[in-house]
Amino acid sequence: MSPTETGRHFWRDIRVQLPFLAWLVVLWMLLWAQFTVLAFLSGLVVAVFVTRVFRLPTVELSGRINVWYAVLLIVQFLFAVLRGALAVTVQVFDFRHQPGAAIIAVPLKYADDLMMTHVSVVSSLVPGSLVVEADRDRQVLYLHVIGVRSLADVEKQREGVLRWERRVVRALGAPEQYRALKADERAARAASAGGSAGSAGGAKKGGAR
Repeated sequence: MSPTETGRHFWRDIRVQLPFLAWLVVLWMLLWAQFTVLAFLSGLVVAVFVTRVFRLPTVELSGRINVWYAVLLIVQFLFAVLRGALAVTVQVFDFRHQPGAAIIAVPLKYADDLMMTHVSVVSSLVPGSLVVEADRDRQVLYLHVIGVRSLADVEKQREGVLRWERRVVRALGAPEQYRALKADERAARAASAGGSAGSAGGAKKGGAR
C-alpha cells in the first residue's frame, strides 16, 4: 500500500470513528474530573493513540443520532451522577444501617455489542453501581449495586438499568432498535388503556346493580 493510500485510510478511519473518539475524550475528561482545554487535547491524543496502536475492527456505529434525546441523555446522566454521589455519601455516613449490596442480572432488550457498551459505561459511571460482567451471547449485564435491602430494591435497580437502555436507544440506537422500542411503548400504552377501560367498565357495572 502506497503512503498516499495509507494516509487516505488513516483519515477515513478517523472520520468513521469520530463519534467513538469523541466519547473516549469525554470519558477521559470525566476520569480526571477536568473539563479544560488541556484535558480535551490530552484526551484526544490518548483516544487517537489507543485506536491506532491497539487496532481493533472498525466500530460499526448505528448511523443515527437524535440531538434532542442525546442532549436529554447527557442532562439525565449528569443529574444521576450527582444524585448517586449524594446517595452513596448518605449511606456511608449512616452508621445506623449497613448499606446492602447485591449482584444483579439485567437482561437487555435492544442490545447489540455497541449498545451493551454504552449501557455498561453509563451504568458504571453512576455512583452506586458497577458492571462486573457482560454476557455478550445472552445480552445480560451483571452489576454490583449498593443500597439494596429487599427484592423491591433489586427490581428498582434493574429497572433503572433498563431505563438507561431505553434512553440510549432513543438517542443513539440503530433505526431498527428505535422502531422496536417505539413498538413496545405503543403496545404498553394500548395495554394500559385497555386495562383502564376494563376497570372503568367493571366499576360501572358494579354501580348499576
